[in-house]
Amino acid sequence: MLELSTLRIAQDPQQPRIARLLLNRPERYNAINDDTPREIRQAVEWANAIDEVHVIVVEGAGKGFCGGYDLELFGESAGEHPCKQEQHPWDPMRDYNYMKRNTEDFMTLWKSPKPPIAKVHGHAVAGGSDIALCCDLLVMAENARIGYMPTRVWGCPTTAMWAYRLGAARAKQMMFTGDTIDGRRAEAWGLANLAVPAAELESATLKLAERIAGVPAAHLAMHKLVVNQMLLTMGLEQSQSMATVFDGITRHNPEGLWFRRYAQTEGFKAAVEWRDSGRPIPEGDEARALIRAMETKRDGQ
Repeated sequence: MLELSTLRIAQDPQQPRIARLLLNRPERYNAINDDTPREIRQAVEWANAIDEVHVIVVEGAGKGFCGGYDLELFGESAGEHPCKQEQHPWDPMRDYNYMKRNTEDFMTLWKSPKPPIAKVHGHAVAGGSDIALCCDLLVMAENARIGYMPTRVWGCPTTAMWAYRLGAARAKQMMFTGDTIDGRRAEAWGLANLAVPAAELESATLKLAERIAGVPAAHLAMHKLVVNQMLLTMGLEQSQSMATVFDGITRHNPEGLWFRRYAQTEGFKAAVEWRDSGRPIPEGDEARALIRAMETKRDGQ
C-alpha cells in the first residue's frame, strides 16, 4: 500500500490484480490541493510497477468522487493564487507551466498501461471531472453528477477531455452552459460506460474490473495505445495546450477577476450561487467598475 497526504492506493485484498486508488480528503469533498496531482502520478506509477496489477479503480472517500479544486485555497482566500493571480503584471507562462503540470499529472491516468476505471458517486465536478475523464472507463451511480460549472466564469477544462469523450455538439452544450448531468444521462450520451443504482456501484465496478483484469497486461497496454493514438492524431495534446492557456486567461480577464473579488468579498458560496444561477456574469467595463468598487471597499476596511 502507498499512503499519501491526499490519497492512498493498495491492491484489492480479494483480487490483487486490481489496485484501488482512493481520493482521501473526505472532509473537503476530496478537493484538489497542490499535492493531489503529484500524488495521483505517484499512485499510478506505484500501480504500474507491480506486475500483478492489471487494472486500477479510482474512487473517492466520503460523500462523493471529487468536488474540484479546493476553492477555499484557490478562490476565496485573500492570499496570492498559486498561478500568481494577484501578481501584476500577470506572468502567463508561469501560470501555464503550473496548470500544465497538473494536467500532465492527471494524464498519467490516461497514459497508464494499466487501465483506470473511475467509480463515481456523489459529484465529479470541475477539476474532479478532469480526473474522472482521464480514466479509460467511467462507471457512475445513476444519481451521481458530473460537469464543469466553472466554464460559466473562471475556468476552462485543461484536459480538454469533454470534446474527445462526448463529441462536438454535446461537449459544446456542457461547456456553454456549465451544467452537470447525472449518471443516467452520462450513460445515454456515451460518456459513462455504465450507470447503476448507487447501491450497486461497487459490485458493478468490480465486475467490470475483474473482467478486464483477466486479460494479459501486455494486451491491455497494446489495445490502449491503439485507441490513445487515435486521439493523439486528432490533436488532443494541442487542444490541451490551448485549453490551458485559455484557463489562465479566464482567471485573469475582467470577468474572472470580478468572480474572485466577489468570492473574497461575499464568500465563495455566494459567488458560486451567482455563477450557477444563470444570472448574467458582469463583463468588460461593468466588471472593471465592480472590481474597483470591491477593492476600494476591501482596502478601506
